[in-house]
Amino acid sequence: MTGSAADPSSGEGATTVRLYVALGDSFTEGVGDPDPRLPNGVRGWADRVAERLAKAEPGWQYANLAVRSKRLRDVVADQLDSAVRLHPTLITLYAGGNDVMDPGTEIGSLLDDYERLVAALAKTGATILLFTGYDVPLYPVVWLFRRRNHAYNDGVRRIAEKYGATLVDYWTFEGYEDRRMWSADRLHLSKAGHKALAARVLDVLAVHHSINAKKIKAKKFAPLESRSTRRWLIDQSLWVRDWVVPLLHRKIRRVTLGDWLEPRWPHPVEVPPKGGLRRLVRDREAGPRG
Repeated sequence: MTGSAADPSSGEGATTVRLYVALGDSFTEGVGDPDPRLPNGVRGWADRVAERLAKAEPGWQYANLAVRSKRLRDVVADQLDSAVRLHPTLITLYAGGNDVMDPGTEIGSLLDDYERLVAALAKTGATILLFTGYDVPLYPVVWLFRRRNHAYNDGVRRIAEKYGATLVDYWTFEGYEDRRMWSADRLHLSKAGHKALAARVLDVLAVHHSINAKKIKAKKFAPLESRSTRRWLIDQSLWVRDWVVPLLHRKIRRVTLGDWLEPRWPHPVEVPPKGGLRRLVRDREAGPRG
């Protein structure tokens, strides 16, 4: 992805704008990687990718239109047209994971809609990265969704090949079987999980970076302590109380955590090569000097 291209319409030596646009839901918004200094209070793998792109080649702009809890239909309705109008250089898309976990979803119809979305994005000429979905560790209920998730993944692989998109085959990534790569809700990546995913995406893009995904566990995690059956049962009970029951209540009321949120970076921002997006926020808060 590095290397600027001359724009013949702008005069000799001019360069085209390089713009990364991220589309999707909580996975791309950055939920599970808290940072109160940033919009919506999260950071995530996409922010990290944008910062490494800008560090490798200053001048990259970034927009992140993803909002937690959104279904594929919401991404199409709320994010597609905005993304196309921005004329992006790079697009990342993960959408449909929430649909897979909705009991009434028909996977064939979901993939038809997903393909239409990818086809529209492909017309922009941007480099497109698509993601398979991981078998999230929602034990003991993960088996309810695993078969549907695998069918979704097979469809994403087929669509990526058909439209010349680059596949980030997240489902195959090692390391995510460790529960510490996941946040307390067991549905979203933890800070370490987001960081490791950013490294994987940058590797796919052949962008130089200093994130060593293989060392994240060794560096960040102490050895897991064995848990007694009683401790395991207590953990399951607390998880159901704190995360599963509120999720079911929201589904019954037909509300989501994203209903009152705006995208974190709805308009392109130029990412500072030093200090990244947190520096951008600090500079904005400080206001103009002089």
